[in-house]
Amino acid sequence: MSLPVLQKEGDIVLGGLFSLHDTVLEPGLSFQSAPMPAQCKRFNFRTFRWMQTMIFAIEKINKQGTLLPNISLGYKIYDSCSTPHQALKAAMELMGRKDEAQDPAEVKGCRGVVPVVIGDGGSTQSLVVARFLGAFYVPQVSYFSSCACLSDKKEFPGFLRTMPSDFFQVDALAQLVKYFGWTWVGVIAGDDAYGRGGANIFAEEVQKLGACVALHEIIPKIPTHEKISSIISKIHSSRAKVILVFAVEQDAEALFDGALRNGLTGIQWLASEAWSTAAVLSTPKKFHQILQGSMGFAIRRAEIPELRDFLLRLDPSKSDFNQNHFLFQNDTEIKPPCTGKEDLKSVENIYSDVSQLRISYNVYKAVYAIATALKAMRDCENGSGPFDLNTCPDIDNIQSWQLLHYLKQIKYSTAFGDEIKFDKNGDPAAVYDLVNWQLNSNGEMEYVTIGKFDETKTTGKLQIQRGNIVWNENQTNVPLSVCSSICPPGTRKAIKLNFPICCHDCVVCTAGEISNQTDAIECVRCLPEFWSNEERTECITKEVEFVSFSDTMGITLMAISLVGSFFTCVVIFIFSWHRNTPIVKANNSDLSFLLLFSLTLCFLCSLTFIGKPTQWSCMLRHTAFGITFVLCISCILGKTIVVLIAFRATLPGSNMIKWFGPAKQKAIIAFCTLVQVIICTVWLVVAPPRPRRLMPRESAIVILLCEEGSAVAFGLVLGYIGLLACLCLLLAFLARKLPGNFNEARLITFSMLIFCAVWVAFVPAYISSPGKFSTVTEVFAILASSYGLLGCIFAPKCYIILLRPEKNTKKYLMSKASEKY
Repeated sequence: MSLPVLQKEGDIVLGGLFSLHDTVLEPGLSFQSAPMPAQCKRFNFRTFRWMQTMIFAIEKINKQGTLLPNISLGYKIYDSCSTPHQALKAAMELMGRKDEAQDPAEVKGCRGVVPVVIGDGGSTQSLVVARFLGAFYVPQVSYFSSCACLSDKKEFPGFLRTMPSDFFQVDALAQLVKYFGWTWVGVIAGDDAYGRGGANIFAEEVQKLGACVALHEIIPKIPTHEKISSIISKIHSSRAKVILVFAVEQDAEALFDGALRNGLTGIQWLASEAWSTAAVLSTPKKFHQILQGSMGFAIRRAEIPELRDFLLRLDPSKSDFNQNHFLFQNDTEIKPPCTGKEDLKSVENIYSDVSQLRISYNVYKAVYAIATALKAMRDCENGSGPFDLNTCPDIDNIQSWQLLHYLKQIKYSTAFGDEIKFDKNGDPAAVYDLVNWQLNSNGEMEYVTIGKFDETKTTGKLQIQRGNIVWNENQTNVPLSVCSSICPPGTRKAIKLNFPICCHDCVVCTAGEISNQTDAIECVRCLPEFWSNEERTECITKEVEFVSFSDTMGITLMAISLVGSFFTCVVIFIFSWHRNTPIVKANNSDLSFLLLFSLTLCFLCSLTFIGKPTQWSCMLRHTAFGITFVLCISCILGKTIVVLIAFRATLPGSNMIKWFGPAKQKAIIAFCTLVQVIICTVWLVVAPPRPRRLMPRESAIVILLCEEGSAVAFGLVLGYIGLLACLCLLLAFLARKLPGNFNEARLITFSMLIFCAVWVAFVPAYISSPGKFSTVTEVFAILASSYGLLGCIFAPKCYIILLRPEKNTKKYLMSKASEKY
């Protein structure tokens, strides 16, 4: 089914797309019958004026006959209803073929009903139409589509426009923001290519100029009260006083309705070109309270003589407008049908208002641009043409791609002194008027020109008459739109989460940093030996920290050490008191006393790790630790060898016992200890441990500790202890199943397992422990391993001596050995 169309025949027919209605009501799909045609709703008289301007320009060209003599222009105009798919339907109607018998495949174009299309108005509709027409190289000249995306000639090869690209409009808006010193502005965009594209470019441009975007919201195409109220709430919370609304007039109207409902006032609104001169917003008095003082850029205004008379020439009695059913239908309210005797001159509305001819002027320029290109095509002389073999186009059989070529090359001046030409992207030169919404003495809103922006100038592009500006709520001073207050000393500016970089919080300087001036960008870190005071305004000397005898940690370790020494002395006393008992004699009392003595030294050597580190204490603690532990492990190794050899010596013909007598045992212990003494001596000579001041920047204290001096030497000391412990564990493990009611090898095995586990865990813990806790870790390992040896080896013996004396007999100790052998 064909769409409603307004047309007039001519030698050359120009296509036209105008959003005469603001929306379309799609029919329901029952899939049982052919769907009814879509119904367009909310008639737009402003767009109707634009359409009439196209007809006016065509008829004026035909009437004068100087631009295209002997050639008449016609038109074929469709309503796109502000909807992309409706615009595409109309474009397909315009491309319907005049001669169905013609070959549908052509090399460089597609011969449709019209060779060129004027429109559409909205960028979203033009995007769809431009993709379709561009596939056939059909030129499209838009009068109101400003989306910067349409400048891409690879994607839209046939698109041109008399409306400047949003890129230039956004540049003008960004310069306006910079001019008035606004650093905190909000952006609200319509949910279409025009709104989203322009808002995104604006956000990038203002950031380059040092300003920030306070919020970036989208007005939905179905603007419910809840969604609009959410946007208004975000405007409140952002505290921005300057808001740019980059949207078509219908979306802007929904936003301002919501602003009225929610009582939003005190906002300086910036208007994008789409609504900067929209009567649908300036005429209703309900918007005057919030929109007075608004400003925005509008394309150049012009006065077109005779246009008003042409607009008012319409005769409602003519059947054209009553029967076409798409021009004068009014769906917003039910009115009686026209009688045909109405006088349009008595009606004052958007349609008849020619005081702000801006978009209408774009339509006018689009018609004349096409007529100028047609004239150039007609004036072409064969032999000097722009096409293959210097041929010229056939004006009687116009090819769209040829017309597109000429349109890109045109350069002419209108009757109003404006030069019209298209750049390589199909865009015109960008010249804007800066308009300010002001109430006149009659209480009506006027668009007062207060400045100009000319993109063609290299300097001084923006010119403003500040004295003529009326601000929101009749303020006399420029509105202040900033995000944050001054930050006092001791604080710094910090970026707010989810806010742009120039919107900041005043954050107290972190510990160890200070600021002594207002609005400090960053805090200054104190020198390593200093720390910040509580106010974070000056640096003070750090406190010194080490494992002290007076702090809780030091007292605890000292108590554990002394208790261990006391328990060891108690065991020595018990063994001395019962030295003639079998259990003491059976376990080599001399080695047991030497082991207890070395364990006492092990407990006491942990005390050298407590206190303020000095050169002597650092050397003492590590060497005392290494030597006493080797002496201790050597004694255990000797006891293990004695246990193992004692049972092997009972075998017939064995003389091994003579090789491991008391003197040999002491020699083994002395030799093992001497090796550690040599390692420690070399360590002290070559690279001795020394005190070190550790000054971490993130801490308020200076940590005093002992540095190993030589990591290799420290590793050798620990490694040697570990070697002896592993050897001792191996021998004890081999002797664990030897007969006897009391087998000391089992006890040694358990003690060595605990010892090895403690020191294996010590290595990673020591490396990863920060500051003084590495010292605490080492002391803990010393005490834990010492308690493990004391408990595993001597606790069972003391238990039998004190609580089970009946087992402390030679008969009981030898009973299982006799059973075995």
